[in-house]
Amino acid sequence: MTTTSEISLQEEYVTDAVDHRGLAARRSNTGRWRAALFIIGVEVAERFAYYGIGSNLISYLTGPLGESTAVAAANVNAWSGIATLLPVLGAFVADAFLGRYRTIIISSLIYVLGLAFLTLSAFLIPNTTEVTSSPSSFLNALFFFSLYLVAIGQSGHKPCVQAFGADQFDEKDSQEKSDRSSFFNWWYLSLSAGICFAILVVVYIQEEFSWAFGFGIPCVFMVISLVLFVLGRRIYRYSKRRHEEEINPFTRIGRVFFLAFKNQRMNSSDSCKVELEANTSPEFLNKALLVPNDSSQGENACKSSDVEDATALIRLIPVWFTTLAYAIPYAQYMTFFTKQGVTMDRTILPGVKIPPASLQVFIGISIVLFVPIYDRVFVPIARLITKEPCGITTLKRIGTGIVLSTITMVIAALVEFKRLETAKEHGLIDQPEATLPMSIWWLIPQYLLLGLADVYTLVGMQEFFYSQVPTELRSIGLALYLSALGVGSLLSSLLISLIDLATGGDAGNSWFNSNLNRAHLDYFYWLLAIVSAVGFFTFLFISKSYIYRRVDVV
Repeated sequence: MTTTSEISLQEEYVTDAVDHRGLAARRSNTGRWRAALFIIGVEVAERFAYYGIGSNLISYLTGPLGESTAVAAANVNAWSGIATLLPVLGAFVADAFLGRYRTIIISSLIYVLGLAFLTLSAFLIPNTTEVTSSPSSFLNALFFFSLYLVAIGQSGHKPCVQAFGADQFDEKDSQEKSDRSSFFNWWYLSLSAGICFAILVVVYIQEEFSWAFGFGIPCVFMVISLVLFVLGRRIYRYSKRRHEEEINPFTRIGRVFFLAFKNQRMNSSDSCKVELEANTSPEFLNKALLVPNDSSQGENACKSSDVEDATALIRLIPVWFTTLAYAIPYAQYMTFFTKQGVTMDRTILPGVKIPPASLQVFIGISIVLFVPIYDRVFVPIARLITKEPCGITTLKRIGTGIVLSTITMVIAALVEFKRLETAKEHGLIDQPEATLPMSIWWLIPQYLLLGLADVYTLVGMQEFFYSQVPTELRSIGLALYLSALGVGSLLSSLLISLIDLATGGDAGNSWFNSNLNRAHLDYFYWLLAIVSAVGFFTFLFISKSYIYRRVDVV
């Protein structure tokens, strides 16, 4: 029976966390929003740096580097895809060996190094946004080396920072668990603010002044954020593994699959069960609980909790695959949305033109406006109706975003059809450098709707994959969410390359002709709308049978 003193200790200390000295973390002076704000600040700077590069990358590739539209779009999607796939490796290193805090420090240093080399490469390449002859092989290699060094830095930074931030809230405390759900909303709002700032300021500097300066500013921001992150180390909560989990978590869970396969032909007549606790794991994995009767007691036995953890990971696989229906359309806003804007009237004031990539700011504006509404209005109302602590389940939240993504692609296809018709009406089909008499503001609805979809799907995916993996693998959980976006970008890149090849490239009637007035991006958007719709119905079927993982108990 729990005594009064034990209850008092549980209220004063966090059972699963330690402070910077390795002692039990006090609730009063560690973690919660005070610590989370430091970590959110680091993520804002990282997103500022990432989007300071990525949001206008296609303009740099088709300008100073002299690539065609299709090749540039494929390269952007490939880099974005690899940059969001590598976090799986970074999360593995963090959860298995280094821990989140040290992984963040090391990856931030690599990130800064990549940004420094990127700035150097841009300084050595002539500053222009027009298509020129390609730079030397050395400068080209230096640029892409720098770009992928940034991707390597992000591999440890991205999954660990968010997991480390969520670790500042104890899910066994009802108030802190509620705060953690809000954390994911406000986390995304804050980083969206950083993205907006990058798009407005950095993109303008790149277009109007200097690419080198535009790449150098994110480098300075990353250095400042790293210093601030280290200054907050005394108030952070650091994860502590329980005694039975001292073994490497990957080894512990991998052992379940090994023993389940090894024992697949065993039955109750020649074996005994070590643990008889009821669970919802598949029969195949429950074989890991069996040991031969002639073995010593407990030899090669797995715990029921280990089997349940392995089951939780298996259940994530079909959900992960269906989220690709969102990830592929999501990859388009940094490439074709931007190239569309180049051909349109970008005048906002007499003599002042907005850079086409700056329209991405409306994604951030949509997120900044809607997150508070979602968190403070929608969730309380939904909570009264559904009795769910978070208003709606994370899977329903993800599904809603996939529907919005489908609508986004439909609107994008209709707007592109209107743009092509405008080019025909004014005889500008063969004048790719001419500005069409169609305002760039026509693109705003698809940006705003994509931001709204992000609030549902991306934030939902973050919370879902974080909460549905074993506690010590939560960096991996967030890496799984990122990897879905990465695979979506790579699939988009592959799809673009195959369609461009099938439709004849620039010499034929390619959907992605460098002369966008002869291209057919509208066909591509309709195709993505169909992919997204099919993916939604598949997601709906799978989510109905999904069983949520139980919260760890001590």
